Order: sequence, then C-alpha cells, then structure tokens
Amino acid sequence: MRRRSPTNVSSELMEKGGGKNQHNRLCLLASLSAFFWILLLYFHFVVLAGSTVDKSVKLDPTQLNPESKTPAFVTDNRLPDNPLKSSPSTSETIPSNATPSSTETTPLKTTSTSSQKIEKFPFTRALRTVENKSDPCGGRYIYVHDLPSRFNEDMLKECRSLSLWTNMCKFTTNAGMGPPLENVEGVFSNTGWYATNQFAVDVIFSNRMKQYECLTNDSSVAAAIFVPFYAGFDIARYLWGHNVSRRDAASLDLVDWLMKRPEWGIMQGRDHFLVAGRITWDFRRLTDEESDWGNKLLFLPAAKNMSMLVVESSPWNANDFGIPYPTYFHPAKDADVFTWQDRMRKLERKWLFSFAGAPRPDNPKSIRGQIIDQCKKSKVGKLLECDFGESKCHSPSSIMQMFQSSLFCLQPQGDSYTRRSAFDSMLAGCIPVFFHPGSAYTQYTWHLPKNYTTYSVFIPEDDIRKRNVSIEERLSQISPEQVKIMRDNVINLIPSLIYADPRSKLETLKDAFDVAVQAVIDKVTRLRKNIIEGRTEYDNFVEENSWKYALLDEGQREVGGHEWDPFFSKPKDGNADSGGSSAEAAKNSWENERRGQS
Repeated sequence: MRRRSPTNVSSELMEKGGGKNQHNRLCLLASLSAFFWILLLYFHFVVLAGSTVDKSVKLDPTQLNPESKTPAFVTDNRLPDNPLKSSPSTSETIPSNATPSSTETTPLKTTSTSSQKIEKFPFTRALRTVENKSDPCGGRYIYVHDLPSRFNEDMLKECRSLSLWTNMCKFTTNAGMGPPLENVEGVFSNTGWYATNQFAVDVIFSNRMKQYECLTNDSSVAAAIFVPFYAGFDIARYLWGHNVSRRDAASLDLVDWLMKRPEWGIMQGRDHFLVAGRITWDFRRLTDEESDWGNKLLFLPAAKNMSMLVVESSPWNANDFGIPYPTYFHPAKDADVFTWQDRMRKLERKWLFSFAGAPRPDNPKSIRGQIIDQCKKSKVGKLLECDFGESKCHSPSSIMQMFQSSLFCLQPQGDSYTRRSAFDSMLAGCIPVFFHPGSAYTQYTWHLPKNYTTYSVFIPEDDIRKRNVSIEERLSQISPEQVKIMRDNVINLIPSLIYADPRSKLETLKDAFDVAVQAVIDKVTRLRKNIIEGRTEYDNFVEENSWKYALLDEGQREVGGHEWDPFFSKPKDGNADSGGSSAEAAKNSWENERRGQS
C-alpha cells in the first residue's frame, strides 16, 4: 500500500478541519453577490427610469444640408447630438381625428402599468424632458429644420421680386424690421422704431427663433419642430401673372422635402409648424383654375397636419392660427417696453374715437362709408382718410399720433376680417372697437384675453348697417372709470402683441413670438398625451366649427350654438369665404396695395 506523503496528509487534515470556515466564506460571497445584483437592479429601474432621457428612442444623426446657405441656428450644447432613429414606416400611427388644443406643459405622470404603454411612442423622450426640474428648457425645446436656401434666404436675395408694386428690399433689412424711423415729431421713443412692412412676419419670426433660448439639434427631445419656410414671400412672388403650377411649386417642393426627413415620421408632421406673414386665403385655392386665387399650400394633405401661423386664420379650418401683424415697435430690452407703457398711460387723449381708413364702395357689405360719415359729423371724432396715392395713412408718425390722442379706435373689417391697424392702435394705448368677431376675438386667441369686454368694445356690424346706431352715443355711455380700466388692460397687453428686435431678446417679458411658440408647444404636448391615452381632445369634432373651440371654457369637450354663428355662416354652395368672398378680399388687398404705391 502506497504511503501518503506528509504534505498530502497535512493538506487533507487542514481541509477537513477548515470545512466549516469555507462554508462561511461561500455564504458571505453569495450574500455580497446578491446585494450587488439588488443594487444594480435598483439603479436600473429606479434611477434610470426616473431620468428625463429615454434611451430607447433615438434618431439618426441629422446631417446639415450641404445645399443650405441659411445661417446656422444656435443649438443647446447640454444635449447630446442624438437625433431620432425612426422612420415613417416604423413610427406609431397618429389618429387622423386628433384635434388642436392648448395646455400648460406639465410633467408626464405615469404608473408602472402605463409606463410600458408610453415607452412604445417615439416622442416619449421629448415628453419626459419636462420632468428634469434642473433643466429650464425641459418641455420647451424647439428643433429647427435646416432647409435648403431656396425656401428662405434665396428669396431675400431676390427681394425685388417679392412684390410688383413695393420694393421689399428695404423692408427685409434689419432682420425684417425695415429701416429705422426718425422721431422728428416726438411720436415714438428714441430707439426701437422701424418702418416695418405688415407682411414681414416670415423674416421677423425666423430671426427671432435664432434667439430662442431652448433650441436643440436633437430632434428627439423637441417639443415642436419649426419649418423656416418663407411661405408669405413665396406666394407674393407669383400671385399676379403666373399659372397655378408656378404658384404651387415651392409648396409641393417643401412638402416633398419634409416627408423624406426622419423627423416627419414621428407624428406625420403634427409636431411641425411654420409661419406665413399673409392672410390664410392666399394659401387656400380650392381649384386648379388659373383664375382662382393663391396657392393650395394649406389644402395639401401633408400641410393639413402642420400648424401654420398666419396674420389672419380661417374660422372653418383647424390647421391655421392667427398671430399679430407686426407693428412699428421692436424693443431690444424690457426697459424700452416699460418706458413706452408708462408714457401711454400718462397721455391726454382729446378725441373720444378715431378712424384711419378708406371706404370700400365696391363692397356693399362694408360699413366703412357709414363709419367715415359718423366721424365727419362728430365733434369728438377724428378721421384720417386713406385715399389712394399720397396720404397721411402711409405715415407711421401720423397714424400713431392720432391713435395716441384717442380713447377709442374704430376697427371695422379691412379687405378681409383683420387689419394691422388694430395692433397699431393698441400699441398706442387706444381701446379698439370691433364690429365683427373675426377681426380679433376668434383670430388671436393665443394673444388676447377670452373675455373681450376687458380690453375692447364690440358693436355688431348690423347695428351700424341696418340700425344706424350712433358710435359716439354708444361710447359715451362708458364711464370714465371703466375707460381707464380698459385702457390699462390694453397697455398691459402691449408686450404680447409686439415682436421684439430679432437681434436681441427681452429679459423677462414675453413678446408675440414667445406667446405663439409656447402655444404651439402646448398644442403638440396635449396632442401627444391624448395619443398615449387613446383619446381625442373634443367630442364629435367638426372642423367647420373650428372658430368655436378656442372659445370653450376649460373642461368643455363639445361646441353648440353660439351668438356669433350668423357672422360665420357658410353660403349654400359650401365653399364659404375660402373660395369666394375672402379670396376676393385677398385679391382686393393686393390691388389696394398697388394703388397705395401709385
């Protein structure tokens, strides 16, 4: 029998004697391992799940378009360059009956069961940015498409072609504000005043966007996506003497470009918005008849998904939204606004009411002729007649001086529902008097209070047209105390009705740009939440009643009859103003511009 070596014996005895200790060590290692895995799982499911960034949704890095000559937009360096990896074929289908809305941006509240449902949506990461309380831009990021220059900057290089009768080159200077105004008569402040063209919002808005504090180059975190297409300037080039193919070319080109982008597929364009500094009727051609007005941008299927901000929207369509006409005032800092507001509060106003405008003898429904007659007969009314050709109406100083001297400013319909004059008068602290709800109350619901009696007076057109109501008598019935309250309300609205200097940014005040961008963000955010919950914003949504929905009280989900229904009734042919009188009004607007420059 082989003898074991002393070494082997000793080793065997040690193993037998140390078995209990080894068992204890194994238990310790197992416990440490279990603790490690528990800690790892806790970190994964609790810490990472609470993060504002959802790593499951990614986009392909978006390369800058080599064709683009557009100045680069500033991006937010706090976010990684991680644009979405999703295409139209793989993205979630968005319900076609999703309706527009407005809401405050609030955190996305989830439970453990709903969290899994939320994860499947490609916009989850964008919604969750609002949960990061340390990020002031959470829920407010805007991604800007880097469009080829043919859609914007090239138009400015060919500025002489933007209007047949107006040299738009001078009006596109200073980031779209136009040439500075001299304060010879002391009507303006010393700085911030420009001869701004009423149709220059395309350029002003795009340049203001470059100063927006929450731009991002990561579209997966964007609360909304901006399309810097100069839609108003585009159609202005081709309205006269060009066929429908020429008028539609850029719009079709734009839609084709957008639909090929990965960002489009996330919501089929429902998170996209663009701006056009013209009235909606210039973009709502119903037929392909050469004699029909405008282009068909807003009737293109893809464009119906986007939100288009125009200076006058359609009461019967859901894809356009009214934003203010530009005024002459573009302050660079808060102090400029405060100084102007204080000055407007202290002014002595010698006229009870005033009107700046021309009659519309070719329009039998216009009440302008009667308004002009009442102004001429009144000792407390002031009239600035805007005859074609040389007129003080073309002088910003003359217009603003009259508005500053008046308690009330009459704002009947222009060639269409709206007028730039309404915003010029409110800038002067003059209480506007409207005669049609489409001139303001159903148009600028983002920028004006829902309770219109707090800042304006409403006199229905028929009171003037059929009943020959005295405007002087009606306004004289308002007490001086109430007039002061209304005027203060108007003056307090000034910041949200003007566009700040696009080359700078107000410190604390929100201008018309800020209000519009936040409204778009609110609209897209509510839509995304409704998609997740599988619900619609309203019950039995009817697009023809679009003008009514913004007037609903909070919690209301369905519209009914309204006192303003007669103002927006459609003719029996069903085309309404979009194919008839408003398209004609758009054409008249251009013809009046031509006469005014002759």
